[in-house]
Amino acid sequence: MFRQLASASEVVRILLDKCEPVGRKELIPIAEARGRVISEDVVSPVDLPGFSRAAMDGYAVRAEETRGAGPLAPVYIGVGNVLGENTCVPIRTGAPIPDGADAVVMKEDVVLRGDHVEITAEVHPNRNLARVGEDAALGETVFWEGHRLRPPDIALLAAVGLRDVEAYQMPKVAIIPTGSELVPACSGRSLEPGQAYEINGLMAELYARAWGCSPVRAAIVEDDPGLIEEAIGSNLDADLILLIGGTSVGEMDHVPRVLSDLGELVVHGVRITPGKPTAAGFVGNVPVVCLPGYPVAALAALYLFARPLIMKLAHRRDELRRVKARLSRKIVSRPGYLSFARVTLKGDVAVPVMTSGAGILSSITRAQGYVLVPEEVEGIEAGDVVELTLVE
Repeated sequence: MFRQLASASEVVRILLDKCEPVGRKELIPIAEARGRVISEDVVSPVDLPGFSRAAMDGYAVRAEETRGAGPLAPVYIGVGNVLGENTCVPIRTGAPIPDGADAVVMKEDVVLRGDHVEITAEVHPNRNLARVGEDAALGETVFWEGHRLRPPDIALLAAVGLRDVEAYQMPKVAIIPTGSELVPACSGRSLEPGQAYEINGLMAELYARAWGCSPVRAAIVEDDPGLIEEAIGSNLDADLILLIGGTSVGEMDHVPRVLSDLGELVVHGVRITPGKPTAAGFVGNVPVVCLPGYPVAALAALYLFARPLIMKLAHRRDELRRVKARLSRKIVSRPGYLSFARVTLKGDVAVPVMTSGAGILSSITRAQGYVLVPEEVEGIEAGDVVELTLVE
C-alpha cells in the first residue's frame, strides 16, 4: 500500500527546499543565447549610438531658430551644406547631426522654396534626434544577472558589439522510462498484444527542453530492480532524474523501493487525481521524481512537481500562461484530492473535457489547459469563474 499520502504543496516544498539552482556557468555565442539565463551583469562597452544622429528625414536646425513656427506663421531659414546662423542642413534618418545643430525638423513640416525652407512647426532641443548613449551608455548595466534573454535582448547585445555572453548551464535532466511492456516510440516496430509505445519519456524530454534543460533520455528499462538501480546509478551526474512508470503498489512496481534502497524516498503517494502513485526522493543530492505510467497522470506530475523544480534549477520564473473563464458546467472532483481537470475554451467559456481517465491522452489533446480543483472543495459549480492554466 501507499505510505501516508502527501499533499501536492507539501511535495513541491520538500523538493524545492532541498535543491539549489545550477551554479555552473559557460560562455556562449549570443546567437545561441535565446532563452538562456545570464550568470553575470552585462555592461555596455560602448555608447549606443556612438554619435548623435537624426531620427527622421528632414533638416538639422538650431531649435531656437524655429521658435513660433506654425502653419499660419511659418519661419524661413536658408538651406546649405554647413550649419550656420539662420541656415539648416538637409539630413536623412540615421545620419550624424552636424556640429551646432540640436534638433531635426521633419520633412513633412517643411516646404522647400528655392534656397530657403518654409518651416511650419516649432521644434524644441533634442527633438527628432537620438543622442549619444541614448540606447545604452558606456559602462551602463544593460542586463542584470538572472535575466532570461529574449530575441530583442540579444539584438541589443549585438548592437553594442558583444559576441558572447556568460550564462548558467542548462540543468541536465535524465529521463528513465521503465516497463517491460514498452516498445520505443517511432521505432517502426509493430505492437504485440499487451505492449505499448513508450511515449511518456518522449513527452518529458520535450517539456524538459522547452523549460530550459538539457534532457538525456535513457533506453527503456525492464521491470527489474537490479536494472532500475543500475539505470539510476549511471545517471547520478544529472541535476534531476525523472523515472517513469513502476510507481504504483503492484508486484512489478519496483521504482519506489529501489529509490528507498539507493537513497531517500520522501514521498510515495500524493493526494492528486490523476497522479496518486507519484513518488519523489533523493539519491545523494540528486532529486528524483517518479512519474506514474499513465500518460495524463505523468503529465499532471510533470506540471505540478517536475516543472517547479526545473524552474528553480534553471534560474527561471514561473511563466505559465493563465486565463480566467466561466465554467459551462460543473466540474466533479474527489474530496480530499487536488483534481487535475482538463478544460477547453470556447470564447470566454471554459468547457470541462474530462476529470478522470489517467490513461486517456486524447483528453489532453482535446483540452487547452487544466483547472486545479482544491482538495477542500467537492467540485466547482457551473457559472463559477475558474483560472485555466494553458498547456504548452
